Amino acid sequence: MAHDIAVGPSGAVDAADAATGDRRPRADALRNRDLLITAAAAAFAARGADVSLEDVARGAGVGIGTLYRHFPTRDALVEAVYRHEIDVLCERADQLLETMPPDQALAEWMQLFVRHVATKRGMLSVLKPLLSTNPNFSDQTRGRATEAASKLLDAGVAAGTVRADVDGGDLLRAVGGICMTTDQERSEASERLVGLLFDGLRHGAAGSAAAIQSGDASTFQD
Repeated sequence: MAHDIAVGPSGAVDAADAATGDRRPRADALRNRDLLITAAAAAFAARGADVSLEDVARGAGVGIGTLYRHFPTRDALVEAVYRHEIDVLCERADQLLETMPPDQALAEWMQLFVRHVATKRGMLSVLKPLLSTNPNFSDQTRGRATEAASKLLDAGVAAGTVRADVDGGDLLRAVGGICMTTDQERSEASERLVGLLFDGLRHGAAGSAAAIQSGDASTFQD
């Protein structure tokens, strides 16, 4: 729903925002935008997308007028949070591969994806219609996450520490399925089950890689 971008919850103009107006340095505006996205992601994961936007602004340490200047509608905020979550997933895949062995990088990234699913689940009431009415947005974000997962898997296969008969799409479906069947977004159950999934990805890694290289992958495709 749309709101007057300069009006706070009490109907008064946000004094701090009105005072600075367009004179606010761009760096400050970008910082506020980042703070809002971070606060919204945490709020959506904990309480769902229907959380009060005033609470989001308060969590970011800014006025409600600042929130509406950056995100005129709740849908705009949800979309920005989801795009940010995908950006983080992709960036972290590269960072982890630069600092860890491929299998450890994959394990860490899978737990990061658990947190992504928690945020996504909290936004579903708004995100689902958005994804269904904008197939380009849906395909783009899903494709980027799949590409990041595939990059990690490929690195593990090349190192001989991850089996070669699983692709990025399968990995995301498996982790997402685990998360959706647990009661709490970051529950011990989801972490434990994702850990078991990771153990499965390492099991038979050397034999799987050898079979793929020899052209005989049927042994691992039941």
